[in-house]
Amino acid sequence: MSARGPALTERGAALEERGPGPVRVRLSVNGTEHTLDIEPRVSLLDALRERLDLTGAKKGCDQGTCGACTVWVDGRRVLACLTLAMTCEGREVTTVEGLAGEGELHEMQRAFIAEDAFQCGFCTPGQIMSAVALIEEGHAGNDAEIKEWMSGNICRCAAYPHIRAAIRAVRDRA
Repeated sequence: MSARGPALTERGAALEERGPGPVRVRLSVNGTEHTLDIEPRVSLLDALRERLDLTGAKKGCDQGTCGACTVWVDGRRVLACLTLAMTCEGREVTTVEGLAGEGELHEMQRAFIAEDAFQCGFCTPGQIMSAVALIEEGHAGNDAEIKEWMSGNICRCAAYPHIRAAIRAVRDRA
């Protein structure tokens, strides 16, 4: 037996005693309650995509730098890849799937279509979630402000002028 053998065995026994086992988490997502048994380190993004089949939020960088996973928790923008699912218990999570009401697209979704604000579409759900929040936060005064407050959402296709046009269109209707 190697010198590391007993230490690994002891560590394995300790892990078996205290975890990492699943924990029961209740999540309210888009107004629907869900109970999940997940490991404590599961990200909100993985819980949404892999456990609840809500695949709108995308796993782009998985490091919080691209914004493709943007969702709302209690109405505030968060990066789902950096948010532990268990920290969202007792809070309302909203994904892009929760924007549309009764079969109707949200006005920002309609504006993205009208303004051709996407190309490949990978970043679009995160862009839309940030764009809606941006207006509600009062950060859509001009293009420079929109650009600054949307800077956490990267579009690899460079549809930024069209994204800003969609945001302005919704802003101007309000």
